[in-house]
Amino acid sequence: MGPAIHEPVKKTQRVKELAEERVRLLVDHAIKEQSPERADRQARVAREIAMHFRLRLPYEIRQLYCKKCKQIIVPGRNSRIRMGRSNTKAVRITCLKCGHVYRKILSAQ
Repeated sequence: MGPAIHEPVKKTQRVKELAEERVRLLVDHAIKEQSPERADRQARVAREIAMHFRLRLPYEIRQLYCKKCKQIIVPGRNSRIRMGRSNTKAVRITCLKCGHVYRKILSAQ
C-alpha cells in the first residue's frame, strides 16, 4: 500500500517535465517559423500548455511574449530593437503588433 501512494506524485512530475519540454520545442519552432500565422499558433499553444500544467516559463521564454497583446515577439520580424544613447544604457524593444515598448536597463560595466 505504501508505494502506490507515492506513484501519482512521480507521474505528475513526469507529466510536467514532458509539458515543459513541449513548451520549449514549440517556442523554438515558433521563432524559426517563416509563416507568421503558424508561429503565432505555436506560441499560443505553448502558452496554453504552460498555463494548463501550471508551469512557470523560464525568463528567456517569458521575455519573448508581449506583456500587452500576449503575442510572441521575434526580433526583426515583429519587433523593433533600439539601443539607447544616453548615459544610462538601455535596450528598447517595441512590439510592432500593439506598439508596446519595453525598456531593459543594461548594467554599467
